[in-house]
Amino acid sequence: MKPLRINNSDAIVEGFLAESSLPVSEVETCPYLSDQQASSEGFFVDTEMDGDIYRAFMDRGFRRSGRVFYRPACPSCVSCIPLRVPVARFEPSKSMRRIWRKNCDVTVVEGDYKPSKAKYDLFVRYLEGQHDETMSREKDSFKDFLYSAPVPAKEFCYKLGERLIGVSIADDLPNALSSVYMYFDPAESARSLGTFSVMAEIEHCRRVGIAYYYLGYYVPGSKTMSYKARFAQAEILNSDGEWVAFDRDESE
Repeated sequence: MKPLRINNSDAIVEGFLAESSLPVSEVETCPYLSDQQASSEGFFVDTEMDGDIYRAFMDRGFRRSGRVFYRPACPSCVSCIPLRVPVARFEPSKSMRRIWRKNCDVTVVEGDYKPSKAKYDLFVRYLEGQHDETMSREKDSFKDFLYSAPVPAKEFCYKLGERLIGVSIADDLPNALSSVYMYFDPAESARSLGTFSVMAEIEHCRRVGIAYYYLGYYVPGSKTMSYKARFAQAEILNSDGEWVAFDRDESE
């Protein structure tokens, strides 16, 4: 991949990738496309990572889960496409505006980035309602997964009155906010809180002058990732390591 910017962070990341042989995970059934096999390459970080360094890794296709930084290294598929939204160009679609109006009674507050009993209980309810048994319900796993970030992170809490109905974790990077994970009350699934949280956090970026909102991977053909196709002004990272316009129609 070509460096996207000429700066010290890019040089550090390029040097690391050139000198390192990253371990590749075992091949398993893809969680997004059931007819594909998936694996990834990556590394574990047990210290802190500068936000500029992580952004340089993201501009080379990496994401993080807890303290593991990874990118797809699948044997026969390249469907996972990094996607980001240029905040200044974002315009909500008609369906997004409907979702926004549906959640006009929801209060969004920048939360205290640390675990709590209310957040853990909400997380377990979310897993029970939205996921199979592959993700751990253990409290320590919850803390390690969401609340041990090696990069600067923050959270947004979504409330109905005093009731917590959703929590979104995002990495707070130089001129970029990167969505990490959003969990919500399954009883409120009709609100489309996932899409609402993206819009609310893009609006946060607009208010404080952040240029890009990173949304992780878009996977064409994956039902769970289909909502990302709605962000028509987004950019995707192509095979040359360049951010280019995302031209997929919302109807997809």
